Amino acid sequence: MVEYRAVFDAQVDFANGGGLRTDGFRLDVPHPDVTDDEVAALLVRHLGLLMVGEVRITNRTVVEEPHKGGRGLDVPASGGRKLVELSHVIAEGLVTLPGWPGPAIGDWLTREESRNRYAPGVEFHVARIDMIANTGTYVDTPSHRFADGPDLTGVPLDRLADLPGLVVRVPAGTRAVDRLMLAPYDVAGCAVLLHTGWDAHFGTDRYAAPEAPYLTGDGAQWLAEAGAALVGIDSINIDDMTPAAAGQRPAHTGLLAAGVPIVEHLTGLDALPPTGFRFTAAPPRVAGMGTFPVRAFAVVAA
Repeated sequence: MVEYRAVFDAQVDFANGGGLRTDGFRLDVPHPDVTDDEVAALLVRHLGLLMVGEVRITNRTVVEEPHKGGRGLDVPASGGRKLVELSHVIAEGLVTLPGWPGPAIGDWLTREESRNRYAPGVEFHVARIDMIANTGTYVDTPSHRFADGPDLTGVPLDRLADLPGLVVRVPAGTRAVDRLMLAPYDVAGCAVLLHTGWDAHFGTDRYAAPEAPYLTGDGAQWLAEAGAALVGIDSINIDDMTPAAAGQRPAHTGLLAAGVPIVEHLTGLDALPPTGFRFTAAPPRVAGMGTFPVRAFAVVAA
């Protein structure tokens, strides 16, 4: 579906005095023929402005561009639905984190061997896999960071499955996702998915490059305080992995201390609308483990 955004300047005058000026503001719009009055109303709603006396829109153009989300537009209701895959394929030798071992996949019981165990014409295959828990798209639970935190068996399903989803579109070239970038969003109870586009480099050396996007500690604290249920990212790590960060991992620390699961190495977030979908990333219930691969997916209105 083609989506549009308006680019414009605006002067907002408040009924109780004062004003607000914006230049080159970009805002989701419902169609390419949107009027100045419609843009003005969307702007007021998007910014949550009160006691507005007048809004003057100038230099308006409309561009074909995916919606970034916010409070301007409601997601239209629909009777149908579709499932969107958001996880990487785990295959023999997959490199998720450079320098960390990939999975080894083989047979425990081959089809040929099974024929001696079952009735004529009946055969089965049983595979085995040897891998570290941080493989492919995976979830971090509090015990990944804290020895006394809940593990895969202790995180409730309502933190992992059928969550209302919200996508934060991170501008190209932006590394640090901070509090100011997150502030426009109502994240309470949501799976907040940071769409950076860095998944395009998954499986290559560039995936671990110093310019990989990440969530700041301040941004993580804001998400935890605002009540996010889960936070995901399509980058190599939710924290800054450069040597300058000295391995501090403030985003992991802040979110997991607040009981907020983290899903790393997502993919395909460009296929999601800004809001109005349901998100699931549930691992098996393995005792004593803090991370594990998930089949992450979204249910979207068709």
